[in-house]
Amino acid sequence: MSDQTSTEELQARAGACLTRYEVPVRVEDSGLGFEYDGALCSLRAVNLAPGLDVLTLTCVLAWDRPQKPQLHKRVAERNAELQFGSITVIGHDKQADVIMRYTFPAAGLEDEALATMLLLVLSGAGRARQGLLP
Repeated sequence: MSDQTSTEELQARAGACLTRYEVPVRVEDSGLGFEYDGALCSLRAVNLAPGLDVLTLTCVLAWDRPQKPQLHKRVAERNAELQFGSITVIGHDKQADVIMRYTFPAAGLEDEALATMLLLVLSGAGRARQGLLP
């Protein structure tokens, strides 16, 4: 099996796991897109080396927020509480977007374990979003 086939299959399995929990998933050019608890998310399978397929999840927790010290303080607090992933502030002019990213090896996971891992990460994104929006 080629690396491309294995990543395509992993990505499809991840999408099926999310769909099973009523998360509407869209197939996009760059992977899978969906919304979870108000966060805009992207999920993509990537082959880093032979036998090492990972899922990389990116969630936009908040966008176009005023870049103030309070925003950075809230992001730091949420990072300290987060079990899976990291949250960053990406500034543009006087505003900023708040992004959560998490990448994990997923090739050997059974569907139930894969779904559990995805839901754990996404529930953290949902909690981290609280207080970042007006």
